[in-house]
Amino acid sequence: MNQTVSGFVILGFSNLGSLRHPVFAILLLIYCLIITGNITIGLIIWIEPRLHTPMYMFAGMLAFLDICYTAVTIPQILVIFWMGRVYITFSGCLVQMYFFHSLGITENYLLTVMAYDRYIAICNPLRYSTIMTCRRCKRFVFACWLCGFMSPVTKLILVSLLPFCRSNEIHHLFCDLSPLLHLACADTFRNVIADFVINSAIIILTSAFIALTYMKILITIIKTNSAEGRRKAFSTCTAHITVVLIFFGSVTFMYVRPQRIYAPEYDQLVTINYTILTPLLNPAVYSLRNKEVKKAIQKYFQLRATSLRL
Repeated sequence: MNQTVSGFVILGFSNLGSLRHPVFAILLLIYCLIITGNITIGLIIWIEPRLHTPMYMFAGMLAFLDICYTAVTIPQILVIFWMGRVYITFSGCLVQMYFFHSLGITENYLLTVMAYDRYIAICNPLRYSTIMTCRRCKRFVFACWLCGFMSPVTKLILVSLLPFCRSNEIHHLFCDLSPLLHLACADTFRNVIADFVINSAIIILTSAFIALTYMKILITIIKTNSAEGRRKAFSTCTAHITVVLIFFGSVTFMYVRPQRIYAPEYDQLVTINYTILTPLLNPAVYSLRNKEVKKAIQKYFQLRATSLRL
């Protein structure tokens, strides 16, 4: 590698001034809520036998992914808001970028698998238990992690070969491909095209699969004679659709575009959406609105209260 800079200074929102510390306090509170909410969901699904089904297993894995996903970026963002900037080595920057993209792509694939799970549950309810077996679900989860961690390898190798001999200041909240390409003192056309093709293939294919899946689900729901059955089917799908729209909408805007034509501040606002708000909303939208999860949480805390009184 022939870069001449040993590291980068990440500036974040450098124009906040005296608002940095209040923003730090708000972000710290949000991060605590993210960790608490996702850990609660994971523990409840783990300890409650009634929730040991594919749907809730995937929800528990989504909660675990959100914990890992936010751990890659939010602690560093907190430091930036507190101190105004943070220094990161070149290798550390590449590692952060790799894990950020890997975990994000893994969540992309997991949301796709969750759509398939809802399709089987609604469109083939009699065969659901034979199709979505525990062994097959584990294979799906393993495939999500494997594909997620293999997908950004090409982008990482290409950016590691670039020379960096200009300014080492990154106007972003963490190390990402777009701000790094702006600092490279070489032609980045190959990197931009590779990034666009890989991201487009992943996001468009998974989005198309989810859209097709929900079209079939909608047709099946419309044909259902029971109003109660339609209500239950809609309630189980609404939460997943909400999470998908929030996550895919932000990610598509950021990564499915061949040229970086927006101001850094605008990109940072969109970044906050899928790195902070989406993990915060996932427990509430996908799990805490579910009656079975609510009952399990109430049961757990009632048992805890009873044991403390004894």
